[in-house]
Amino acid sequence: MPTVNRFADFHDEITAWRRDLHANPEILFDVHRTAGIVADKLKEFGVDEIVTGIGRTGVVGVIHGNTNNSGRVIGLRADMDALPIQEIRDLEHKSTIDGAMHACGHDGHTSMLLGAAKYLSETRNFDGTAIVIFQPAEEGGGGGREMVDEGMMDRFNVQQVFGMHNMPDLPVGQFAIRPGGLMASADFFSVDIEGKGGHAARPNGCIDPAIVVAQIVNGFQSIVSRNTDPIESMVISTTQIHLGDADNVIPQTARMSGTVRTLKPEVRDLAEERMKAVCEHIGAAFEAKVELNYARNYPVTVNHPEETAFAASVARQVVGAGNVDENTPPVMGGEDFSFMLEARPGAFIFVGQGDSAGLHHPEYDFNDEIIPIGCSYWARLVETAMPAGN
Repeated sequence: MPTVNRFADFHDEITAWRRDLHANPEILFDVHRTAGIVADKLKEFGVDEIVTGIGRTGVVGVIHGNTNNSGRVIGLRADMDALPIQEIRDLEHKSTIDGAMHACGHDGHTSMLLGAAKYLSETRNFDGTAIVIFQPAEEGGGGGREMVDEGMMDRFNVQQVFGMHNMPDLPVGQFAIRPGGLMASADFFSVDIEGKGGHAARPNGCIDPAIVVAQIVNGFQSIVSRNTDPIESMVISTTQIHLGDADNVIPQTARMSGTVRTLKPEVRDLAEERMKAVCEHIGAAFEAKVELNYARNYPVTVNHPEETAFAASVARQVVGAGNVDENTPPVMGGEDFSFMLEARPGAFIFVGQGDSAGLHHPEYDFNDEIIPIGCSYWARLVETAMPAGN
Protein backbone atom coordinates (compact mmCIF):
# COMPACT_ATOMS: atom_id res chain seq x y z
CA MET A 1 0.00 0.00 0.00
CA PRO A 2 2.23 2.86 -1.25
CA THR A 3 1.95 6.63 -0.97
CA VAL A 4 -1.69 7.74 -1.14
CA ASN A 5 -2.43 8.96 -4.67
CA ARG A 6 -4.77 11.67 -3.39
CA PHE A 7 -1.82 13.56 -1.91
CA ALA A 8 -0.20 13.81 -5.32
CA ASP A 9 -3.36 15.59 -6.47
CA PHE A 10 -2.91 18.42 -3.97
CA HIS A 11 0.83 18.29 -3.48
CA ASP A 12 1.16 21.73 -5.08
CA GLU A 13 -1.54 23.12 -2.79
CA ILE A 14 0.18 21.81 0.35
CA THR A 15 3.51 23.12 -0.93
CA ALA A 16 1.97 26.57 -1.29
CA TRP A 17 0.75 26.43 2.31
CA ARG A 18 4.20 25.38 3.46
CA ARG A 19 6.00 28.14 1.62
CA ASP A 20 3.59 30.77 2.91
CA LEU A 21 4.29 29.61 6.46
CA HIS A 22 8.02 29.65 5.72
CA ALA A 23 7.83 33.24 4.51
CA ASN A 24 5.94 34.29 7.64
CA PRO A 25 7.66 32.57 10.61
CA GLU A 26 6.48 33.07 14.17
CA ILE A 27 8.39 32.24 17.34
CA LEU A 28 7.45 30.31 20.51
CA PHE A 29 3.83 31.03 21.57
CA ASP A 30 3.47 34.05 19.27
CA VAL A 31 2.10 31.94 16.41
CA HIS A 32 -1.19 33.80 15.99
CA ARG A 33 -1.08 34.04 12.20
CA THR A 34 -0.06 30.39 11.82
CA ALA A 35 -2.68 29.17 14.27
CA GLY A 36 -5.31 31.27 12.53
CA ILE A 37 -4.44 29.74 9.15
CA VAL A 38 -4.57 26.25 10.65
CA ALA A 39 -7.99 26.87 12.22
CA ASP A 40 -9.37 28.40 9.01
CA LYS A 41 -8.21 25.49 6.90
CA LEU A 42 -9.60 22.91 9.32
CA LYS A 43 -12.94 24.71 9.10
CA GLU A 44 -12.69 24.72 5.30
CA PHE A 45 -12.00 20.96 5.33
CA GLY A 46 -15.15 20.28 7.37
CA VAL A 47 -13.39 19.08 10.50
CA ASP A 48 -16.04 18.22 13.10
CA GLU A 49 -14.70 20.33 15.98
CA ILE A 50 -11.98 22.97 16.16
CA VAL A 51 -10.63 24.29 19.45
CA THR A 52 -8.12 27.14 19.61
CA GLY A 53 -6.09 28.60 22.46
CA ILE A 54 -4.99 25.30 24.01
CA GLY A 55 -1.48 25.73 25.36
CA ARG A 56 -1.99 29.47 24.77
CA THR A 57 -1.99 29.34 20.95
CA GLY A 58 -2.36 25.66 20.09
CA VAL A 59 -5.09 24.35 17.79
CA VAL A 60 -6.87 20.99 18.01
CA GLY A 61 -9.16 19.50 15.37
CA VAL A 62 -11.50 16.53 15.80
CA ILE A 63 -12.26 14.28 12.80
CA HIS A 64 -14.77 11.47 13.23
CA GLY A 65 -14.65 8.43 11.00
CA ASN A 66 -17.63 7.07 9.10
CA THR A 67 -18.30 4.90 12.17
CA ASN A 68 -17.22 4.95 15.77
CA ASN A 69 -17.97 1.44 16.96
CA SER A 70 -14.41 0.95 18.14
CA GLY A 71 -14.34 3.98 20.44
CA ARG A 72 -10.69 4.48 19.43
CA VAL A 73 -9.16 7.97 19.57
CA ILE A 74 -5.72 8.61 18.03
CA GLY A 75 -3.78 11.89 18.34
CA LEU A 76 -1.46 13.21 15.61
CA ARG A 77 0.81 16.12 16.49
CA ALA A 78 2.69 18.77 14.48
CA ASP A 79 4.65 21.78 15.75
CA MET A 80 4.12 25.30 14.37
CA ASP A 81 6.86 27.61 15.69
CA ALA A 82 10.01 28.93 14.02
CA LEU A 83 13.43 29.92 15.39
CA PRO A 84 15.18 33.24 16.13
CA ILE A 85 17.67 32.74 13.27
CA GLN A 86 18.42 35.00 10.31
CA GLU A 87 17.83 33.14 7.05
CA ILE A 88 20.69 33.47 4.56
CA ARG A 89 19.45 31.58 1.48
CA ASP A 90 17.88 33.66 -1.28
CA LEU A 91 14.65 31.69 -1.76
CA GLU A 92 11.47 32.91 -3.42
CA HIS A 93 9.71 32.03 -0.17
CA LYS A 94 12.49 33.39 2.07
CA SER A 95 11.46 34.65 5.51
CA THR A 96 10.03 38.15 5.46
CA ILE A 97 10.62 38.52 9.21
CA ASP A 98 14.04 39.80 10.18
CA GLY A 99 15.75 37.50 12.68
CA ALA A 100 13.21 34.67 12.39
CA MET A 101 13.01 31.61 10.12
CA HIS A 102 11.66 28.09 9.89
CA ALA A 103 15.05 26.42 10.37
CA CYS A 104 13.66 23.13 11.70
CA GLY A 105 10.88 22.29 9.26
CA HIS A 106 7.89 23.00 11.46
CA ASP A 107 6.33 24.74 8.48
CA GLY A 108 6.49 21.37 6.71
CA HIS A 109 5.21 19.45 9.72
CA THR A 110 2.19 21.76 10.02
CA SER A 111 1.46 21.56 6.29
CA MET A 112 1.71 17.76 6.15
CA LEU A 113 -0.71 17.36 9.05
CA LEU A 114 -3.07 19.84 7.42
CA GLY A 115 -2.87 17.77 4.23
CA ALA A 116 -3.69 14.64 6.19
CA ALA A 117 -6.58 16.42 7.91
CA LYS A 118 -8.01 17.41 4.52
CA TYR A 119 -7.80 13.82 3.26
CA LEU A 120 -9.23 12.28 6.43
CA SER A 121 -12.11 14.78 6.43
CA GLU A 122 -12.90 13.91 2.80
CA THR A 123 -12.69 10.12 3.07
CA ARG A 124 -13.44 9.32 6.74
CA ASN A 125 -12.52 5.73 5.92
CA PHE A 126 -11.90 4.73 9.53
CA ASP A 127 -13.78 3.61 12.62
CA GLY A 128 -13.01 6.00 15.46
CA THR A 129 -11.76 9.56 15.94
CA ALA A 130 -8.57 11.29 14.76
CA ILE A 131 -7.36 14.27 16.79
CA VAL A 132 -5.02 16.60 14.89
CA ILE A 133 -2.84 18.62 17.28
CA PHE A 134 -1.01 21.77 16.18
CA GLN A 135 1.39 22.83 18.91
CA PRO A 136 3.19 26.12 19.56
CA ALA A 137 6.55 26.70 21.24
CA GLU A 138 8.39 23.45 20.66
CA GLU A 139 11.66 25.35 20.34
CA GLY A 140 12.34 25.82 24.03
CA GLY A 141 8.98 27.09 25.21
CA GLY A 142 7.44 23.79 26.25
CA GLY A 143 4.21 24.19 24.31
CA GLY A 144 3.64 20.45 24.44
CA ARG A 145 3.83 20.53 28.22
CA GLU A 146 1.35 23.40 28.35
CA MET A 147 -1.15 21.60 26.12
CA VAL A 148 -0.92 18.49 28.29
CA ASP A 149 -1.14 20.51 31.52
CA GLU A 150 -4.32 22.17 30.24
CA GLY A 151 -5.94 18.73 30.06
CA MET A 152 -5.87 18.20 26.29
CA MET A 153 -5.48 14.43 26.51
CA ASP A 154 -8.45 13.99 28.82
CA ARG A 155 -10.60 16.62 27.11
CA PHE A 156 -10.39 14.81 23.76
CA ASN A 157 -10.02 11.31 25.22
CA VAL A 158 -6.75 10.75 23.37
CA GLN A 159 -5.69 7.13 23.85
CA GLN A 160 -2.49 7.06 21.79
CA VAL A 161 -0.42 9.90 20.35
CA PHE A 162 2.05 10.01 17.46
CA GLY A 163 4.56 12.59 16.24
CA MET A 164 6.87 13.00 13.24
CA HIS A 165 9.96 15.10 12.45
CA ASN A 166 11.97 15.53 9.27
CA MET A 167 15.59 14.32 9.39
CA PRO A 168 18.32 15.80 7.17
CA ASP A 169 20.73 13.23 5.68
CA LEU A 170 18.12 10.48 6.02
CA PRO A 171 17.28 9.77 2.36
CA VAL A 172 13.94 10.83 0.93
CA GLY A 173 11.59 7.86 1.01
CA GLN A 174 12.91 6.46 4.28
CA PHE A 175 11.73 6.49 7.90
CA ALA A 176 13.69 5.86 11.11
CA ILE A 177 12.45 4.99 14.59
CA ARG A 178 13.43 3.05 17.70
CA PRO A 179 11.67 1.89 20.88
CA GLY A 180 12.73 3.51 24.15
CA GLY A 181 14.82 6.66 24.32
CA LEU A 182 14.88 8.25 20.87
CA MET A 183 15.79 11.84 21.79
CA ALA A 184 17.57 13.22 24.84
CA SER A 185 16.35 15.18 27.80
CA ALA A 186 17.22 18.86 27.36
CA ASP A 187 18.20 20.60 30.58
CA PHE A 188 19.91 23.94 31.10
CA PHE A 189 22.21 25.27 33.79
CA SER A 190 23.83 28.48 34.92
CA VAL A 191 26.57 28.96 37.50
CA ASP A 192 27.16 32.26 39.30
CA ILE A 193 30.61 32.73 40.85
CA GLU A 194 31.56 35.50 43.25
CA GLY A 195 35.23 35.89 44.09
CA LYS A 196 37.23 38.91 45.15
CA GLY A 197 38.19 41.41 42.51
CA GLY A 198 41.34 43.48 42.37
CA HIS A 199 44.39 44.49 40.39
CA ALA A 200 45.56 41.87 37.90
CA ALA A 201 49.16 42.44 39.04
CA ARG A 202 48.29 41.34 42.58
CA PRO A 203 46.36 38.05 42.13
CA ASN A 204 47.42 36.89 45.60
CA GLY A 205 45.09 39.50 47.09
CA CYS A 206 42.15 38.32 44.98
CA ILE A 207 39.91 35.31 44.49
CA ASP A 208 39.94 34.99 40.72
CA PRO A 209 36.57 33.79 39.35
CA ALA A 210 38.21 32.95 36.01
CA ILE A 211 40.22 30.21 37.70
CA VAL A 212 37.08 28.92 39.38
CA VAL A 213 35.21 28.87 36.06
CA ALA A 214 38.02 26.93 34.39
CA GLN A 215 38.03 24.31 37.14
CA ILE A 216 34.24 23.93 37.01
CA VAL A 217 34.24 23.49 33.24
CA ASN A 218 36.83 20.74 33.56
CA GLY A 219 35.03 19.25 36.55
CA PHE A 220 31.79 18.99 34.57
CA GLN A 221 33.59 17.06 31.83
CA SER A 222 34.96 14.64 34.43
CA ILE A 223 31.35 13.77 35.28
CA VAL A 224 30.91 12.59 31.69
CA SER A 225 34.22 10.74 31.48
CA ARG A 226 34.61 9.40 35.02
CA ASN A 227 31.21 9.24 36.76
CA THR A 228 29.04 8.05 33.88
CA ASP A 229 28.95 4.45 32.65
CA PRO A 230 30.85 4.52 29.33
CA ILE A 231 27.98 2.78 27.51
CA GLU A 232 25.50 5.45 28.62
CA SER A 233 25.05 8.85 26.97
CA MET A 234 25.65 12.20 28.63
CA VAL A 235 26.58 15.55 27.12
CA ILE A 236 27.45 18.57 29.28
CA SER A 237 28.23 21.63 27.17
CA THR A 238 29.28 24.95 28.68
CA THR A 239 28.23 27.36 25.96
CA GLN A 240 28.56 30.79 27.59
CA ILE A 241 31.12 32.34 29.96
CA HIS A 242 30.85 36.01 30.96
CA LEU A 243 33.36 37.80 33.18
CA GLY A 244 35.46 40.91 33.28
CA ASP A 245 35.53 44.28 31.53
CA ALA A 246 39.20 45.29 31.56
CA ASP A 247 42.57 43.71 30.75
CA ASN A 248 44.21 44.68 34.05
CA VAL A 249 41.39 43.90 36.48
CA ILE A 250 40.53 40.57 38.09
CA PRO A 251 36.73 40.68 38.14
CA GLN A 252 34.54 40.18 41.18
CA THR A 253 32.03 37.89 39.52
CA ALA A 254 31.55 35.48 36.64
CA ARG A 255 28.67 33.60 35.10
CA MET A 256 28.67 30.47 32.98
CA SER A 257 25.82 28.54 31.41
CA GLY A 258 25.06 25.65 29.10
CA THR A 259 23.04 22.52 28.52
CA VAL A 260 22.90 18.89 29.67
CA ARG A 261 21.62 16.01 27.52
CA THR A 262 20.95 12.44 28.65
CA LEU A 263 18.89 9.46 27.47
CA LYS A 264 17.88 7.91 30.80
CA PRO A 265 16.24 9.44 33.89
CA GLU A 266 18.85 7.95 36.23
CA VAL A 267 21.70 9.42 34.16
CA ARG A 268 19.91 12.76 34.22
CA ASP A 269 19.74 12.54 38.03
CA LEU A 270 23.44 11.72 38.17
CA ALA A 271 24.33 14.76 36.09
CA GLU A 272 22.47 17.17 38.35
CA GLU A 273 23.78 15.56 41.55
CA ARG A 274 27.42 15.57 40.45
CA MET A 275 27.28 19.09 39.01
CA LYS A 276 26.07 20.38 42.37
CA ALA A 277 28.95 18.57 44.10
CA VAL A 278 31.53 19.92 41.65
CA CYS A 279 30.32 23.50 42.15
CA GLU A 280 30.17 23.17 45.93
CA HIS A 281 33.63 21.69 46.39
CA ILE A 282 35.48 23.76 43.81
CA GLY A 283 33.94 26.86 45.34
CA ALA A 284 35.14 25.76 48.79
CA ALA A 285 38.63 24.96 47.50
CA PHE A 286 39.07 28.47 46.07
CA GLU A 287 37.08 30.27 48.81
CA ALA A 288 34.59 31.55 46.23
CA LYS A 289 30.83 31.67 46.43
CA VAL A 290 29.41 29.37 43.75
CA GLU A 291 25.70 28.90 43.02
CA LEU A 292 24.36 26.38 40.48
CA ASN A 293 20.91 26.77 38.96
CA TYR A 294 19.89 23.52 37.22
CA ALA A 295 16.65 23.76 35.21
CA ARG A 296 15.00 20.56 34.00
CA ASN A 297 13.38 21.34 30.68
CA TYR A 298 12.33 18.57 28.26
CA PRO A 299 12.41 14.95 29.46
CA VAL A 300 13.72 12.07 27.37
CA THR A 301 11.53 11.32 24.35
CA VAL A 302 10.65 7.70 25.11
CA ASN A 303 8.86 5.69 22.43
CA HIS A 304 6.50 3.01 23.74
CA PRO A 305 7.37 -0.44 22.35
CA GLU A 306 3.93 -1.49 21.05
CA GLU A 307 3.22 1.88 19.42
CA THR A 308 6.73 1.99 17.96
CA ALA A 309 6.25 -1.39 16.29
CA PHE A 310 2.90 -0.21 14.95
CA ALA A 311 4.33 3.08 13.62
CA ALA A 312 7.11 1.16 11.87
CA SER A 313 4.56 -1.16 10.27
CA VAL A 314 2.63 1.84 8.93
CA ALA A 315 5.84 3.38 7.58
CA ARG A 316 6.56 0.11 5.78
CA GLN A 317 3.14 0.33 4.11
CA VAL A 318 4.08 3.74 2.74
CA VAL A 319 7.72 3.31 1.65
CA GLY A 320 8.41 -0.43 1.74
CA ALA A 321 10.07 -2.67 4.31
CA GLY A 322 13.62 -1.95 3.17
CA ASN A 323 13.19 1.78 3.77
CA VAL A 324 12.32 1.72 7.48
CA ASP A 325 15.08 1.62 10.10
CA GLU A 326 13.43 0.24 13.25
CA ASN A 327 16.52 0.60 15.46
CA THR A 328 17.95 3.97 14.51
CA PRO A 329 20.57 5.39 16.90
CA PRO A 330 19.18 7.89 19.41
CA VAL A 331 20.01 11.56 18.96
CA MET A 332 20.98 14.02 21.68
CA GLY A 333 18.65 16.79 20.56
CA GLY A 334 15.57 17.42 22.70
CA GLU A 335 11.88 17.35 21.74
CA ASP A 336 8.89 18.41 23.82
CA PHE A 337 6.67 15.76 22.27
CA SER A 338 8.21 13.92 25.23
CA PHE A 339 5.54 15.45 27.46
CA MET A 340 2.79 13.93 25.33
CA LEU A 341 4.53 10.54 25.44
CA GLU A 342 4.64 10.80 29.23
CA ALA A 343 0.88 11.41 29.22
CA ARG A 344 -0.12 8.73 26.69
CA PRO A 345 1.48 5.77 24.90
CA GLY A 346 2.74 6.59 21.45
CA ALA A 347 5.75 6.97 19.19
CA PHE A 348 7.83 9.61 17.43
CA ILE A 349 9.27 8.87 13.98
CA PHE A 350 11.81 10.53 11.67
CA VAL A 351 11.00 11.01 7.97
CA GLY A 352 13.87 11.45 5.51
CA GLN A 353 14.52 15.04 4.46
CA GLY A 354 17.36 14.07 2.13
CA ASP A 355 20.56 15.99 1.51
CA SER A 356 20.03 19.42 3.05
CA ALA A 357 21.46 21.84 5.55
CA GLY A 358 21.11 20.65 9.10
CA LEU A 359 18.33 21.53 11.48
CA HIS A 360 18.70 25.00 13.07
CA HIS A 361 21.08 26.08 10.28
CA PRO A 362 20.47 29.44 8.53
CA GLU A 363 20.49 27.73 5.12
CA TYR A 364 17.95 25.03 6.02
CA ASP A 365 14.74 24.68 4.03
CA PHE A 366 12.13 21.93 4.29
CA ASN A 367 12.12 19.54 1.33
CA ASP A 368 8.69 19.77 -0.30
CA GLU A 369 9.34 16.48 -2.10
CA ILE A 370 8.59 14.59 1.12
CA ILE A 371 5.13 16.09 1.63
CA PRO A 372 3.16 13.15 0.09
CA ILE A 373 5.24 10.70 2.14
CA GLY A 374 4.51 12.42 5.45
CA CYS A 375 0.84 12.95 4.61
CA SER A 376 0.49 9.30 3.60
CA TYR A 377 2.06 8.17 6.86
CA TRP A 378 -0.52 10.13 8.85
CA ALA A 379 -3.43 8.89 6.75
CA ARG A 380 -2.36 5.25 6.81
CA LEU A 381 -1.69 5.42 10.54
CA VAL A 382 -5.30 6.46 11.23
CA GLU A 383 -6.83 4.03 8.74
CA THR A 384 -4.70 1.12 9.96
CA ALA A 385 -5.14 1.81 13.68
CA MET A 386 -8.90 2.21 13.29
CA PRO A 387 -9.91 0.19 10.24
CA ALA A 388 -13.36 0.82 8.81
CA GLY A 389 -15.96 -1.87 9.24
CA ASN A 390 -14.91 -3.04 12.72
